[in-house]
Amino acid sequence: MTHHISPNHLSLKLIHEILTHQAQLSLSTEASGLIRHCRDFLEQKLAGSDQLFYGINTGFGSLCDVRISETDLEQLQHNLVVSHAAGMGDAVPQEVLRIILLLKIQSLSYGHSGVREAVVQRLIDFYNADVLPVVFELGSLGASGDLAPLAHLSLPLIGLGEVWHEGRRQPSADVLKKHAWQPLRFQAKEALALLNGTQFSAAYATWCLLEARRLADLADLNAAIGYDAFNCRLSPLDAHIHQIRPHEGQISTAKKLLKLLENSEIAQSNKTAVQDPYAFRCVPQVHGASRDAIAHIEKMLVTELNSVTDNPNLFPDDDLIVSGGNFHAQPLALPLDYLAIALAELGSISERRVYQLISGQRQLPPFLTDDPGLHSGMMIAQYTAAAIVSQNKTLCAPASVDSIVSCNGQEDHVSMAANAATKARRVVLNLERLLAIEFMIGMQALDYRRPLRSSPGIEKIKEEYRRVVPRLEADRVLSVDLERTVEFLKHITTPQSP
Repeated sequence: MTHHISPNHLSLKLIHEILTHQAQLSLSTEASGLIRHCRDFLEQKLAGSDQLFYGINTGFGSLCDVRISETDLEQLQHNLVVSHAAGMGDAVPQEVLRIILLLKIQSLSYGHSGVREAVVQRLIDFYNADVLPVVFELGSLGASGDLAPLAHLSLPLIGLGEVWHEGRRQPSADVLKKHAWQPLRFQAKEALALLNGTQFSAAYATWCLLEARRLADLADLNAAIGYDAFNCRLSPLDAHIHQIRPHEGQISTAKKLLKLLENSEIAQSNKTAVQDPYAFRCVPQVHGASRDAIAHIEKMLVTELNSVTDNPNLFPDDDLIVSGGNFHAQPLALPLDYLAIALAELGSISERRVYQLISGQRQLPPFLTDDPGLHSGMMIAQYTAAAIVSQNKTLCAPASVDSIVSCNGQEDHVSMAANAATKARRVVLNLERLLAIEFMIGMQALDYRRPLRSSPGIEKIKEEYRRVVPRLEADRVLSVDLERTVEFLKHITTPQSP
């Protein structure tokens, strides 16, 4: 599969397909024309004017009024990359690096950044050969673009820094030689176009949202399992309730749970409790609110994915070079904080269902073990869930309300989107673990409902799961079961929301 980079709409679905099918990238004829047209305009502008253009023939940040001579423009761009490569911390995961590369290529293809086609093509070469620059998580304020991370992304283009390639981290100079690629020499505006931009934060947001979709479906599946495992009434899923409070996520969640529980013997059996705890009864309201949040965040992100976010911006057809603030990542910082909260809530209510299932109520043995006392059963799995939920609460403290002045006051309000992005990813990973705990415990609880059976769909999933994780007959190391559960859930297909 080949994806042709073009100014056409880039959606989360398309990104998912590109990544899943390991598509090769190429520039469309239209994109090549736009890139060349913009570069030609910039070169003509520099040759025929003494005007100052920020970052093109001036210094950077608070040094924006310092003119740089024509003979030093190439050195200026080189210095920008090496000086800004000051990142620290954990290395960015490779699945996120691929998205950063894709988004940077897309942004440069609109013909408003002034780079040569050769620069964009080298980024494409890196992507297609799975040469992934080593980038660090810490260093971006999310305002003048994701400067430090994108500087590390750019270093290998000039033969500096390191890359991930063929399963290991190695010097970029060695990998360039292997592929017979000459190191680039950045010309006017090129390094600035690479470093300015929100692609680091946007790539994390993209990865988080792609996972959020999967995990929201899994949360609904867990809730349906929990309805039968805790012998709940189906009345909270009745359409009449949701018609008089018609939030889209709430309606679709209720429909989905009813579909998942269709033809369940347990669901159709007699119930003794008049009402069920909120963790079950309010699933449509809680899961639905998170789903609506995800949909809102996706809308904001998709706009960002199809934007030009470097500075200054070039408009060849209007004979304009304009300095602005499209690199400011506030449109990502707020949604990323919101996403972390929405996903943390899916994990919070999941842990409450876990607690109910192991509490010894409704004909279930304490801690879901045949011999409570001698065996602790699922007791400590709930401790782990509680610890993860508590950590998520701290990770949900918003990054976007913070700002620290930098660059001698020139950059006096920053978004902190990068911090929002990296902690949102941690919430996603924690949610995956929480849902694995709940799934494992729900499967164990269903065994105590025999001879009654759940729905055919849930029973099929249960049968497949038991080939990977057997029923807990006696105490064993649960972390092994949980890791297997996480992997199992990565590969199952859960029904989509109506």
